[in-house]
Amino acid sequence: MNVHFLTILAVWLVNLTTPFGPSQSQSLNGTWRLHDAPGTTVVLTIADGYLIQTTYETTRFSATRGGTFQRAGNTINLLVEFDTADSSRVGQTESQPVTLRNNTLTISGSTKNQLFDRVDETPTLLTGLWRITGRANEAGQLNDMQRGPRKTIKLLTGSRFQWVAINPQTRQFFGTGGGTYTLNDGQYTETIDFFPRDNSRVGRSLTFEATVSPDEWLHRGKSSTGNPISERWSRDK
Repeated sequence: MNVHFLTILAVWLVNLTTPFGPSQSQSLNGTWRLHDAPGTTVVLTIADGYLIQTTYETTRFSATRGGTFQRAGNTINLLVEFDTADSSRVGQTESQPVTLRNNTLTISGSTKNQLFDRVDETPTLLTGLWRITGRANEAGQLNDMQRGPRKTIKLLTGSRFQWVAINPQTRQFFGTGGGTYTLNDGQYTETIDFFPRDNSRVGRSLTFEATVSPDEWLHRGKSSTGNPISERWSRDK
């Protein structure tokens, strides 16, 4: 199932049209799932002005796309950074109007409406957009990563995570993975819902040590292949 990403994006503008500003129930930040999509999950995650839409089944990953967006009046302008279904859209700014009511997003299409339900979740210290900025070498020393057009980012809501490795400048997409997570007493646990390179990893849970400050996240543990991981993530502003 392919749901047009831009139609979803425009829903965000309604949060900001009330004269007193958005309340918690009106905010689009968080996770949304397409209503009435048997056998397929279409999930929308939004935080820190970034949005990712991903479609997958239990045994098959379908597609993902996302980017930064801004509101201009009653329009959402999305700068596409990656799109696995159509890389020609990368770098384009796409605009779309929308509506939002309570905890249901109603997406008006040319032939039918699509409904997205809000996922009940509470923001954590990790909620937001992160970019990897350091990685340990074989000796365990954490080295800075040079900032450039190629990047690995991770978007987290209150309950879901997704990382993507991309180069918007060259329209290249290198990989992704995502699912649900918990953060308790310095322990960060991911449960994988999709991993295109190796579907056998779906359903696995991995626990890492997490040291989180407002702008930095130190991430230590072992990957799903058993290799040690020591990374520094910084908020992508």
